[in-house]
Amino acid sequence: MSRVMNAPTPNLNTVELKAFVPARDFARSLAFYQALGFEQRFSDGEVAYLCHGNCPFLLQSFCVPEIGSTSMMHLLVQDVRAWHAHVLASGVREQFGVSVGELKDQPWAMREFQMTDPAGVLWSIAQNLPRVGD
Repeated sequence: MSRVMNAPTPNLNTVELKAFVPARDFARSLAFYQALGFEQRFSDGEVAYLCHGNCPFLLQSFCVPEIGSTSMMHLLVQDVRAWHAHVLASGVREQFGVSVGELKDQPWAMREFQMTDPAGVLWSIAQNLPRVGD
């Protein structure tokens, strides 16, 4: 009688998922995100590791205009009204010539606003809303 040994279960736990955000002008985009309160934890002039709370991303000194203008990030926050007020008060719209939209309740139970960064990356900043019947 042969003995079958079970193979150990591989560790497939994930730690983090970071997006690479394109920048046409790396220094300008870096200043934009820092003006919004993102902390720079690393930069070598080509890539910067930026973080706000537990939400990191990598800013890269590379941008294909056709791709940069179709890139989109989604930041889920606890208080989107506070974030909207913060973005407006930061002066990034005037300083960097970016767009900042109005707050809007979406049918998928989120309140959100959208803004662009200096490379044209669209950011949707949102919070979950209670669903009808919850």
